[in-house]
Amino acid sequence: MLLALLSCAFSAPVSQVGRDVWVPEITSPTSDSTWTVGGTYSVTWDTSSKPSQVTNPTGKIYLRQGDATQSTPIESGFALSDGSVEVTIPEDTTPGSWMIVLFGDSGNWSSAFSINAT
Repeated sequence: MLLALLSCAFSAPVSQVGRDVWVPEITSPTSDSTWTVGGTYSVTWDTSSKPSQVTNPTGKIYLRQGDATQSTPIESGFALSDGSVEVTIPEDTTPGSWMIVLFGDSGNWSSAFSINAT
């Protein structure tokens, strides 16, 4: 009996749902950018390759240093289709080399850039 049930379960058709994966290129900041702790800056990304359907159209921006992405976003709740959002670098950010991580439908990060002390 168990074999019959398992046989039916494994022979059932598998529904394949189309999934979009959109990883827009971050165009700002670049490796030449220098931001300052406490400052407000524009993060921009290329929307020209946006698929017709985006599974998660709402974005979040995180800071990443080395192999560690911070657990709290510095901005969230914006439309990925906008192509830009203003972010403020938190006062407790350690100066150094950082990247911007754009999450939404998929994750992507910028080139490393500098964040300086105030």
